[in-house]
Amino acid sequence: VQLQASGGGLVQAGGSLRLSCAASGRTLSSYHMGWFRQAPGKEREFVAAVKWSAGSTYYADSVKGRFTISSDNTKNTVYLQMNSLKPEDTAVYYCAVALRTILSMIRFPSSYDYWGQGTLVTVSS
Repeated sequence: VQLQASGGGLVQAGGSLRLSCAASGRTLSSYHMGWFRQAPGKEREFVAAVKWSAGSTYYADSVKGRFTISSDNTKNTVYLQMNSLKPEDTAVYYCAVALRTILSMIRFPSSYDYWGQGTLVTVSS
């Protein structure tokens, strides 16, 4: 499985960005796809996840109401729409896929088997 993340960039506080994660090598509709982020000097943290087949979505409290995760099964792609961005959202954002996990574990990076290369999001104040 290969994941290609894109869409990062520089945006002012209050602005929006949409990240994309295109998957190849396997149809991922039965698995959990997640977005994580890692700011300098901090651990990688969970942002959002989706199980395509169920249409179920999950969010970190820090982004709930501002970010939306979605998927396009026809393109084997997951998106992260980020609105009302804040300087504290600045980080490298990674997408990942978990082939075998349970719901209670989807917030942990160790539950994910494949990772994209990351895309940098910088929010200026």
